[in-house]
Amino acid sequence: MDTLATRPSWVPQPVLDLANRLGARTDGAAVRLTQHGTMRSGPGARRMKFSAEQTIQLRRPGFEWRASTGPAGCITVIDALQRGSTTSEVRLLGCVRLAGTKLDDAAALLKGQLLRYLAELAWAPDAILQNALLQWSANGNSLHVAVQHRDVRCVLGITLDEEGRIGSVFTPNRPRKEDGGFVERPWLGNFSDYRNHRGRWLPFKGEVGWVLDGGLVNVWQGEITSWETDEIPAFEPAHRRERH
Repeated sequence: MDTLATRPSWVPQPVLDLANRLGARTDGAAVRLTQHGTMRSGPGARRMKFSAEQTIQLRRPGFEWRASTGPAGCITVIDALQRGSTTSEVRLLGCVRLAGTKLDDAAALLKGQLLRYLAELAWAPDAILQNALLQWSANGNSLHVAVQHRDVRCVLGITLDEEGRIGSVFTPNRPRKEDGGFVERPWLGNFSDYRNHRGRWLPFKGEVGWVLDGGLVNVWQGEITSWETDEIPAFEPAHRRERH
């Protein structure tokens, strides 16, 4: 497995140090994982249990997240970023479209999906070494990573935990769907329960929230139930976790 023997010129030393601590490698093109947890649309909304499958690209910004929720998993939520094209929709029984985005919202949705990709580098640490489109800067235990696609540029702040791993992420301006349009709001995520799996340190738990009216509104909590790359067999927990 190729690790830091090949040091990308676009990655500054503190970021290379992070990649080394996380066990990042330069083989493979994508990460595939499964999750379960709870999510809600905003303050006052009911939490819904979900199970999801996700693919994260390592060499360019891209992902696809498909979650099943609702009674008997009859509702499918799809979030995706593929070569600059975005998808964000909710379907009933896989075919009846309940919600989605309009063409006028394309730039806001692209910004939101790019920021999600940056935030989830903790689950795809190999991208730190492989994705040459990422632009890094460092200041103490804080890092910033940026990416640009066409006219849309995004910057995400990363704070390292006591072990020097990705502890939290923050942006002051991720677009949030409100009243039929998008409004930029502060958005943050936290990672925990790091485990050494297949030579990489991965956070098996995460949560995401919006800062609304001065307070944090947690809208997503999840736990990894499997994780693999292209060349590595899927992870199976020592005990089968009960789906919620």
